Amino acid sequence: MTAKDLKNALLQEAVQGKLVPQIASEGNARDLLEEIRKEKLSHGFANSYGICDEKGKKSKSSDLRSKSQIRVTKKELPDITEDEIPFEIPESWCWCRLGEIINIKSGDGLTSSQMEKGNIPVFGGNGITGYHNISNIHKESIVIGRVGFYCGSVHITPNEAWVTDNAFITTYPEKQIDKRFLVYVLRHLNLGQDNNATAQPVVSGKKIYPIPFPLPPLAEQKRIVAAIEKFMPLIEEYGKKETQLKAINEKIGTLTKKAILQEAVQGKLVPQIAAEGNARDLLEEIRKEKLSHGFANSYGICDEKGKKSKSSDLRSKSQIRVTKKELPEITEDEIPFDIPESWCWCRLGEICTKLVDGDHNPPAGLQEKTEYLMLSSRNINDDKLVDLDLVRYLSKEVFEKENERTKAEKGDIFFTSVGTLGRSCIFDGSINVSFQRSVSIIKTEIFNYYLKYCLDSGYVQNFVVKNATGTAQKGFYLNQLAELIIPLPPLAEQKRIVAAIEKMLPLCEKLGE
Repeated sequence: MTAKDLKNALLQEAVQGKLVPQIASEGNARDLLEEIRKEKLSHGFANSYGICDEKGKKSKSSDLRSKSQIRVTKKELPDITEDEIPFEIPESWCWCRLGEIINIKSGDGLTSSQMEKGNIPVFGGNGITGYHNISNIHKESIVIGRVGFYCGSVHITPNEAWVTDNAFITTYPEKQIDKRFLVYVLRHLNLGQDNNATAQPVVSGKKIYPIPFPLPPLAEQKRIVAAIEKFMPLIEEYGKKETQLKAINEKIGTLTKKAILQEAVQGKLVPQIAAEGNARDLLEEIRKEKLSHGFANSYGICDEKGKKSKSSDLRSKSQIRVTKKELPEITEDEIPFDIPESWCWCRLGEICTKLVDGDHNPPAGLQEKTEYLMLSSRNINDDKLVDLDLVRYLSKEVFEKENERTKAEKGDIFFTSVGTLGRSCIFDGSINVSFQRSVSIIKTEIFNYYLKYCLDSGYVQNFVVKNATGTAQKGFYLNQLAELIIPLPPLAEQKRIVAAIEKMLPLCEKLGE
């Protein structure tokens, strides 16, 4: 059980009258509620919420602060029906409407630019939003967030504070209601849940006032608060330990995943099987296949005879540089660790038939949405494409021109090579995508999932970070990617390694929960 669950359970016990025993001499809440009603009636409120004149009649609209308040004053509070009661409460308690025991009004407008330097806290939709030099309330008060993501949040102000029109100032019968008890129950009621607003979440008196409220006698309210505040520090301490444990578990999960991937690329995750052959033969087959299509010992675009294409046939200078780069032999000094006899080292460019990056001068996007997307490194995270509403939208004509460069196809690996380095995913071919320069697109002749996990391994990740270049933004560019050395197992073993990894990774995720 989490600290949040414990806190909710504690407050639920409190509002059901199960946290402390009932004491007959403390009276009953019906008498307390009758006192509140009589006091409201003496001020002209009767069984309604809002503003009334001294005789209990509704005030004229000209006397009210806003049209929304006019609507509130015209709403009578109905009796609570059996169907509305969510749980049983003790005999000495009673149900009432929240509007019978509280009144809310908006604070006063104050933008951040209007705040003067001072030490008076300014309360908005989610507590303190800044400081000002004057106050608009002069006693400790309950504030409820009115608008925004945290609408319905409940806070207590110091004696001097400013409450903006993004929050409600709450008043209540202080002789009959304990402030701390009211705050705990209001927070437990989760006043902001199920609001109907989408662009701007909001709560109102119309929503808050009809909510059923479990009311104990005043003395019991105080004993409940004492019991809650006895347990809360323990729950908060538990919460701190829980946070620490979660951080440890996440770290363990991350380290375990790194260890699994490192074992995988070193040939230690699954046993070698002689009948599966050796990677040198596989690499030779790939070289012959590439040579037959004009790639030879290079990466990029070649003509059918294996010669470099002319610069006029290429779309950008960056791609020209790629095609002119031959892959050097691997030296002993470059090899970072031992691998099995049946494996071999190779350069990434040797096992790729496509290694390109996105457009260095991307076109401006369209205002309207289309099915043709241009993505960047921000759209690759957690092994998938993300935030697909944060993209550049292209026309079909522009996309087709961009796609001549990258030609993203199902099975390609997308690798973030500028900015946030080393994130990757395998493309499922389900959408039309092109890329900006920050992403490299890899088409490999080996098992693409093995290569993806190899790129995720600590060996590659550390190498990329260590060798990235640039000042304002670090990059690991095409030439560097092509020359990256990869530990290559036989094809059948690649598939067994991937199967073993994908069996273990869910366990790492559970460790991080």
